[in-house]
Amino acid sequence: MDPSIPRSRLLSSCPVRASGPEAFPLPGRELSLRMGRALLGLAAATWLLMGLGSATRVMNAGLACPDWPLCYGELLPTEQMNLQVFLEWFHRLVAAGVGLATLVLVGFAWLKRKALPNWLPWGLSWAFVLVVAQGILGGLTVTELLRFDIVTAHLGTGLLFFATLLTLGLLVLPRFASSIRASGPEALEGRAAVGYLPWLGLVAVLLVYVQSLLGALVASRWALHQCLAAGELCGVMNSHLLGVAPATLAVVGVAAATGRRRVPKILKLLGYGSVGLLLAQVGVGVLTYRYRLQVEPLTVAHQMVGAALLGCLLGFTVLAWRLRNSAPRQGEDRAGTQPGAAAVAMTGE
Repeated sequence: MDPSIPRSRLLSSCPVRASGPEAFPLPGRELSLRMGRALLGLAAATWLLMGLGSATRVMNAGLACPDWPLCYGELLPTEQMNLQVFLEWFHRLVAAGVGLATLVLVGFAWLKRKALPNWLPWGLSWAFVLVVAQGILGGLTVTELLRFDIVTAHLGTGLLFFATLLTLGLLVLPRFASSIRASGPEALEGRAAVGYLPWLGLVAVLLVYVQSLLGALVASRWALHQCLAAGELCGVMNSHLLGVAPATLAVVGVAAATGRRRVPKILKLLGYGSVGLLLAQVGVGVLTYRYRLQVEPLTVAHQMVGAALLGCLLGFTVLAWRLRNSAPRQGEDRAGTQPGAAAVAMTGE
């Protein structure tokens, strides 16, 4: 080693092999960041769209436009326009916008696939399949006069589409929070502390999803009204009520397990936030039952809070999985470099 060369120049000129997203080229990381933000924004729009669909149903506006995809044979039925027609027409308009945005993202992901994770174009293609299926189910709800199984499948597919967008968005982001970016002993301890949290979160996600489907079945069959008025479909109603118990235990279990572990703050926030959303959902559900679904904003809020709870638990699960898999592989040191890389950087040999 030439003693005339400053040591700082040697350190800066020696390549150090990095691992993880930090090894990606800067343009690819920037593109992934933008795609992640776009996907999360589209997931938020889908959440609002589900609330709009719920409002359309509780206002008995599902058949306000008797044909599909047009409304009274027109793009904008100005002569027939009233509150119910507007809700159904606007719901279709927003849904078409979400579908178009998904198509644009799919095309962009395939066009830029060399700079993005290789699984992202396929994941977005699956999301596009779901949004097409959702559109077809939306049309069938009109042509089949709100048949209960189609209405239930319509909501279930919408939730699955929402979950897919959220998962892809959280996975493609180079890093979600500074706590996950951290390195060193504390970060390694946090990663090791994650343990079985991803699996616990996944169980909670599945239970809440099933509970949401049961709620959609109750709503599409008007089971609460029929059970209280004529004693019919009480089994459907009771299945939704009984489903509260396992979903509640799973959510509380996620929060309790998170509280006992030294994990990043984002996981604690999502874990405790899921309990807050659970309490809100139960409270709104009780009020909805007490007022016999006669207060429309309560019914809409019940569905939207349920979807937000599902999203919160899914975010917890995805980030916990990312954190657990971000631990250095065997043979790497705590700085994320290969053995000897630090020594080479220090000596220049």
